[in-house]
Amino acid sequence: MKKRVDLPEKKYEGYIFDLDGTLVDSMPLHYRAWREALARAGAPDHVFRADEFYSCGGKSANDVVRFLNERYGMHMDAASTAADKRRIYLEMLEKEGMQPIREVVEFVHSLGDAPKAIATGSAMPGASRTLAAAGLSGLFDVILTPDEVEHGKPAPDMFLKAAELLGVSPDRCVVFEDAEPGMKAAAAAGMDCVQVRRPSLA
Repeated sequence: MKKRVDLPEKKYEGYIFDLDGTLVDSMPLHYRAWREALARAGAPDHVFRADEFYSCGGKSANDVVRFLNERYGMHMDAASTAADKRRIYLEMLEKEGMQPIREVVEFVHSLGDAPKAIATGSAMPGASRTLAAAGLSGLFDVILTPDEVEHGKPAPDMFLKAAELLGVSPDRCVVFEDAEPGMKAAAAAGMDCVQVRRPSLA
């Protein structure tokens, strides 16, 4: 089986992880929830294919709807469509559970008491319930969502805030990410970044 991640040999003082697609294999579930929510909002079937979905990795749900409205000339209500997507995702999560990404989670456990944070594009309670479903609750010192910063990924705000809350200088932190917006955010924050490679959505 192809390795999902090349773990760093360098030691850092702070470790910051994306959640979806990095710690847990939640992206297929999120994609299905988006497809259902967009269909209910009246979006044509060709809207939000897999490549668009992954290009939005790390963005808040409201920002995703605004992106689709702009790209396709639609007028979906961002707040209600995003809320519908989150509700559908939580229903699917409760029925189907969640699998952690083994290589990354084993690395998290190996870090012991080193400062660790999650900086995710998912809102609460979705993030906490995803962690619980994957058996990962209590492993992280900080969990940051887009509601807690002015700008989500690809802006550096989330990672800089995570470093601040961990009490670690940004240049002494490393970020684990699967999506381009998150990797751009890490670079903008002046942090090293480890890419977690994604499997197919199929």
